[in-house]
Amino acid sequence: MTEETFDAYLYQLVENKQKFISQVMTGKSPVRSAEDFDEAVLSYAEIKMLATGNPHIKEKMDLDIQVSKLKLLKQNFLSEKYSLEDRIERVFPAQIKYYEEQIQGFNEDIAFLNSQPSDEKEFAGMLIKGENFVEKAQAGERILQECKAMKSPDPVFLGEYRGFNMELSFDTVAREFMIILKRSMQHTVKLGNDASGNIIRIDNVLSGIEKRAAVVKAEYENVLTQLDKARIETSKTFEHEDELKEKSARLDELNILLNLDEKENTVIDVEPEELQDVPDREYER
Repeated sequence: MTEETFDAYLYQLVENKQKFISQVMTGKSPVRSAEDFDEAVLSYAEIKMLATGNPHIKEKMDLDIQVSKLKLLKQNFLSEKYSLEDRIERVFPAQIKYYEEQIQGFNEDIAFLNSQPSDEKEFAGMLIKGENFVEKAQAGERILQECKAMKSPDPVFLGEYRGFNMELSFDTVAREFMIILKRSMQHTVKLGNDASGNIIRIDNVLSGIEKRAAVVKAEYENVLTQLDKARIETSKTFEHEDELKEKSARLDELNILLNLDEKENTVIDVEPEELQDVPDREYER
C-alpha cells in the first residue's frame, strides 16, 4: 500500500470501522454511535482532485482522521466523567452510609464487651432455651442436641451468652450449622461436631470483633479516598479541547473550499435536443 494515497485513506476508514465493531462484539460500551462510522463518501470531484494531487484533499483526509480520533477521545473522557459523577451522586453516598452504620454498630458491641468482666479461663455461663448452663461441656452438648432437633433451616432463638442473643440456623449450601450472635451487629459462628470446641469458637468470634471493625474502617477510608479522587477527576476539562476546535474549524474551511472547487469544476453535459421536423409552409403569392 502506497503511503499518502487514496488507498491508504480507505484503509484507515476500514481500520476505524473494525475498532468500533470490536467494541460491540466484545460487549464493551462504545461511546460513539454507529452513525459516526457511516460510509465516508468522496465525491467524484474530490477523487479527481486527489488523483491530480490537490493539496487540500490530502489535508482534508488527514484532518478527517485526526478530528475523528479527537472526538472519540473526548467521548471517552465524557463517558468516564459522567460515570464518576453518577458514583459521586449515588454510589459513594450509599457506601459511606453503610460503612458508618457498620462502624457505629461495631463500636457499640466493642464498648459493651469491654464493660463486662472477662476471665478467659472462667466460663461465663450460657442460657439455652431458658436453661442456664454453668459448665462449658454441658452447654456445648446442649447446643449439639438443639442442632439435631432442628426441623427447618430457618433461624430459631437459642438463648443468650455474654449479653448477646443467640440464633441457631442451618446453611443449606455449606451444609453446616451456625449460631448468630446479635446485639448492635450480627456475628456468625460456624459450628462443628465438638461440644467444647463450639464454645471456644463462639468466644473467638466475640474476641475478634475489634479486628473485623478495623477492616470495615479501612474500607470506609478507602471509599472516602475514592470520592476525593473522583471529585478531582470530574473537575478536569478535556485536555485536547483547543486542538479539537482548531482542527474542526480548519476542516470546515476545507469542506467549504472543496465544495466551491467542485462546483467550479462541474461540467454539465447537455444532450442535444432532437431536431423537430418543421413543416414546409406555403406562402401565397
